[in-house]
Amino acid sequence: MDKQVMIEMLNKDLADEHAAIVRYVVHGYLEGEDTPLGAGLLSRAREEMWHMHWLGMIIGQLGGEPNMKPAPYPYDPKNRQTIFKSYVAYEKKLIPHYMKEAGLVDDSHIKRVLEREAWESEMHATKFQKIVDKMAPDVAESLPGAENELPEAFIEKVQTIVVAKYNQMLQALRNAWVFQKDPGMGWQIMDFSMTKMKQLAHVAEVAAENGIEPKFQLTGIDGSATIGKALGNALESVQTTRTLHSDLLKDAETQKHKGVIVNLELSIKQETYEEGDIRDWMKK
Repeated sequence: MDKQVMIEMLNKDLADEHAAIVRYVVHGYLEGEDTPLGAGLLSRAREEMWHMHWLGMIIGQLGGEPNMKPAPYPYDPKNRQTIFKSYVAYEKKLIPHYMKEAGLVDDSHIKRVLEREAWESEMHATKFQKIVDKMAPDVAESLPGAENELPEAFIEKVQTIVVAKYNQMLQALRNAWVFQKDPGMGWQIMDFSMTKMKQLAHVAEVAAENGIEPKFQLTGIDGSATIGKALGNALESVQTTRTLHSDLLKDAETQKHKGVIVNLELSIKQETYEEGDIRDWMKK
């Protein structure tokens, strides 16, 4: 298979896996990560993150630019039963899709990755079907989410950070995949992306716990071809989100929620740490 055709094929798969991550994470947060449904959804989302990572690594190794925009995730939002049935259908369609692609490639590693994505998608479909089969009628006919009890202005601040952290996390993933051949740098950036994912969860859960879907909105990815330019943009980004976190920490509504305060203080310390590391990398 031609290399550019391969990159385009894998980028479409990347978008599909990204879509699944967003859907399962948002739904999982709405259910509550300490509930059986929420915990199961977040577990599936973490597995989809590995799927996305494998594809992104291959695209970077091939010299391609990863597509960081998620594909649409079609689902029926009437109630929990229809939502989970949509998940079963989505995962089932990926099984023959990935097996067909595996048959088109010669590279043994890429072939194995695609085959693994197929049989893990089958496992996801099976797990979602078990949820549908065991769901009590009152749960099946209802929707996830609670009543919002937070001020609109506060939620707007939270959503602004959700958008910023989501894009920051995606940017770190893109940079890790694209610059993976730079000795040690790719994995250091990948480590940052994991921290940003947790920081994103801290604020996204605030919205979801009040029945509001976190705004996972892509606003733009920097396609810098040099690591120096990418690090400069990363430094500016982390300074921006630290300011947003500090502003939210000072909000009167935040002071009513001890858990939110703890998470924000941690994020600010982590971002100060990140700024120091990025500055050191830029000197090298």
